Amino acid sequence: MKQFKVSIPASSANIGPGFDSAGLALNRFLTLDVTVQEEWEFEHKSHFLPSFTNYTDHFIYQIAKQTADSHQKVLPGCNVTVASEIPLARGLGSSASAVLAGIELANQLCDLSLTVEQKLQYGTDIEGHPDNIAASLFGGVVVTATTTNDQVEYIRLPALVLDVVVCIPDSELKTETARSVLPTNFSRKSATTASAVSNVMIAALLSGDYHVAGRMMENDLFHEPYRAELIPNYENIRQEAKAMGAYGTVISGAGPTMISFVPKGKGAYIREQMEAGLAGYTIAALQIDQTGLQVN
Repeated sequence: MKQFKVSIPASSANIGPGFDSAGLALNRFLTLDVTVQEEWEFEHKSHFLPSFTNYTDHFIYQIAKQTADSHQKVLPGCNVTVASEIPLARGLGSSASAVLAGIELANQLCDLSLTVEQKLQYGTDIEGHPDNIAASLFGGVVVTATTTNDQVEYIRLPALVLDVVVCIPDSELKTETARSVLPTNFSRKSATTASAVSNVMIAALLSGDYHVAGRMMENDLFHEPYRAELIPNYENIRQEAKAMGAYGTVISGAGPTMISFVPKGKGAYIREQMEAGLAGYTIAALQIDQTGLQVN
């Protein structure tokens, strides 16, 4: 009887000016415990997971079937116990984690022997952008670009020496709503300035100059000025985190979660200090996950 476990980390995208191209994995996980059997069955072990009526309606099953069908394979039945530490519609990559779970489920059940590049491409095709997918797949901080022929290129940065603090509100924000407020076009001057800010941020992260990286994070021109009004306590959280020593604080993905890069070893202290002044939030001190998708 075939059994295996799949673990996929949460992710945060953009990191400010790295819009749809920079992401990092976080140590909160979606896990699947899988046992092959005659019939399909899903069991949920987390209040973060959405309800479903039939296994064919389950998002992870649908992605697995789509992946298997593309290789002319038939999914065998199995019991899948799903647990999640990733809240839905909060900007922490719950959708990307589920997409990768479905792809890996088909990969294991149908012996597809998919390469990481194929998983990245399949996930990007489904999600529409590679940043969350790449981060959850590879772990760490990953910078991506989709070329004109739809090829996804990626670079995984060396491990960053910092902690992460996230402020997760009780309210949801759908990605579609967050995207609807963005402009459809930028002038050449605006795009050049915004791209330069992003370039300096990545260069600063690579060189370990987290103070410069933090300033660039908070000077995004691509999406934060337009989404800020959708994010509860946007300015308050940025100011409070800065006062506590954070390098920079930005919207996590499409929001409404805010994510701060903070000095190594200071995450727990900053979490405690911010918790006192933010009702209706879950404040968590997290680490950047360096392993990405794992199968045991």
